[in-house]
Amino acid sequence: MPKVTNISYSDGNEEMSANKPAKKPASRGAVFMAVFLILAFIMGTLGGFGGLLFLSSNQNLKERLGLKDININTNKTEKLVLEESSAVIDASKKVSPAVVSILSKKDIEDFFGRVYQQESGGTGFIITNDGLILTNKHVVSDANAEYTVFTADGKNYQGKVLAQDPYNDLAVIKIDATGLPVVELGDSDNLEVGQWVMAIGNALGEFQNSVTLGVVSAKDRKITTSGIGSSEQLFDLIQTDAAINSGNSGGPLVNLKGQVVGINTAVASNAESIGFAIPINSAKKAIESVKKTGKITRPMIGVRYVNITKELAKANGLSVDHGALVYKGKNQNEPAVVAGGPADKAGVKEEDIILSVNNEEINENNPLNKILLDFNPGDEIELNIQRGEDQKKIKLTLGEMN
Repeated sequence: MPKVTNISYSDGNEEMSANKPAKKPASRGAVFMAVFLILAFIMGTLGGFGGLLFLSSNQNLKERLGLKDININTNKTEKLVLEESSAVIDASKKVSPAVVSILSKKDIEDFFGRVYQQESGGTGFIITNDGLILTNKHVVSDANAEYTVFTADGKNYQGKVLAQDPYNDLAVIKIDATGLPVVELGDSDNLEVGQWVMAIGNALGEFQNSVTLGVVSAKDRKITTSGIGSSEQLFDLIQTDAAINSGNSGGPLVNLKGQVVGINTAVASNAESIGFAIPINSAKKAIESVKKTGKITRPMIGVRYVNITKELAKANGLSVDHGALVYKGKNQNEPAVVAGGPADKAGVKEEDIILSVNNEEINENNPLNKILLDFNPGDEIELNIQRGEDQKKIKLTLGEMN
């Protein structure tokens, strides 16, 4: 809300005091002198103005006198604004035809046995002209729901969840269509803080293909998202002040070239204009995997673990303050080391601490699951293990996450 400043106004009238002496009338000489000065000022001003006009029309005289034109570009700011507005409009026109709205529906039975339909909305964008659509995993995570995809041209299709990323908030759905418009993927590694970006999506689940404008506020952010009965850590996120509302999840974050540089995924609920997007470069491997195999293929070691923080290390008397502690966790029926998995075959044991992968240290900002995103199933890696007071190196071949 704008601040309002109280300003007192005067009507310009001055009260006369009975005790104030009356002013004497001015003499004729004084009046004559005043008129003369006023006429002299007017004539001098006109003469100076005429001289400027003369100089401006006589280029040779200006050059002999060494005078230069003063170029005041009053249209510069206006031109800049028009260019930026044009770029936003062009980028929006380029991307919007490939942005879709995703409607989720499922039947819910209440305490009294009454059945009603629950609906929620999200966003996605088309990555192949035969109907592959990238979105957030949390938009299509309900296996009991039916998904309807609405394209920008007003058509609707049944959406089939094709793949979900076990490591990231990404999913791919498929619709039965051909000849669809597709987005152009950009390079999120080249983003600069302060750069203009747009968020496009199904705002509030009802305002399809809404466009909001902002800047890249920061890069490489880490957050913990919360959902119904679950939470997830996301890394290397783009922070933006482009408005991301409920229903925008899964929509594209776009640069002014009309290239997708991120996937809008979360907002800070206790703040204004703090949204987060997954960099598109983090999704490219998942996209290629789906195109080739029909699923998102990610590698696995075959252990359950907890990321060690300095607080956790201090509270439990650990000998190191970083790494991944191989740990059974709350569910005692789930082993710390998966039987027959890569880690089991390589000799990893419960309560081992994995300190690094191929000499890349595991820590709070660089957890094990983030490091594994750089590898593929079948790759051989070397783990540096802390076991009691000793350290040892173990080689293993990565398996495939089911």
